[in-house]
Amino acid sequence: MPLASLGDSFQSFFDAVNDFFSNLASVRWIPLILALLLFTAYLTLRARASFNILRAAYPAERFGFREIWGAYFAGYGFNAVIPARGGDVVRLFLTKTAVPHSSYPAVAATFVVELGFDVAMGSLILLFAFTQGVFPKPPDFAKLDAFDLSYFAQHPRFALFVITALAVGTLLGIALLSVRAKAFWERVRQGFTILQDRRRYLREVFAVQFGGWCFRFAAFWMLLEAFRVGGSVKNVLLVLGVNAVSAAVPFTPQGAGVQQALLAKVFAGTAAGSTVAAYSVGQQIAIGALTFGIGFAALVFIFKVRSFREVIARGREDRAAEARRRGDPAAEPVAGGRG
Repeated sequence: MPLASLGDSFQSFFDAVNDFFSNLASVRWIPLILALLLFTAYLTLRARASFNILRAAYPAERFGFREIWGAYFAGYGFNAVIPARGGDVVRLFLTKTAVPHSSYPAVAATFVVELGFDVAMGSLILLFAFTQGVFPKPPDFAKLDAFDLSYFAQHPRFALFVITALAVGTLLGIALLSVRAKAFWERVRQGFTILQDRRRYLREVFAVQFGGWCFRFAAFWMLLEAFRVGGSVKNVLLVLGVNAVSAAVPFTPQGAGVQQALLAKVFAGTAAGSTVAAYSVGQQIAIGALTFGIGFAALVFIFKVRSFREVIARGREDRAAEARRRGDPAAEPVAGGRG
């Protein structure tokens, strides 16, 4: 990866941070507070959908929404400050801890169920964004000051190699697991249980996630107002399109760098560059501080741990203990709602 490209990307991000602090006095605090409340409601509904998926997978087990909510916020908050979606591992362990007799494959499969709505809505948003004339097309990503996007765009053969390697690795892992443990796939199917009842899925997952998406839409409208970019249906959809692209490149927390580059391009004719830069960093800082704070509080008061590091350590101990106890963690039987 060219060092100059990497340096330009980080320089762009730090320039945006400087613009944020320079424009801090102009922030509208009431819209900002409303935005954070709306975003909290959005994540709470997302956690409720996750709870409903788990309840379908484990009908015989008793577990509360509070723990699933806490695990969701802890994972999201960790992702806000750590790259490569390390928060998903935190959420996986905490969720498994909250659901009695659950298994990692089944719980991970429930996370996949949530992606159905995200893929459907994200595809529609990106389709809209690409038709507006201001959202860069994938070939133009090479011109952006975002080292991860631009590097892959400038080196399509390397990008194809990475995608192919990931696909081959996934297929190889599936083949090995298929040979080693049939019970593994029984657990995975258990996580997809709610998909067997289409009406229940639409009512308890898709509809709940759509309600959450409405709160998310309103939250970003308020954030655009708070940082004086201007809230509108078009602007919010463009921001959501930027979020969809940055989420696909999880090399930095919340897609830092990618978001700044895309937002500067998208809103170049809408607001001053310093205003857009302040918004791009300000909304990330606000959401990151909110979710990290709530996530850390959930760790302390719900799960009785003191740090994200302790969660990771406990997760490793749990996996090691399970492996020692059963020899192969995939050999556990699935029956009566137990994974």
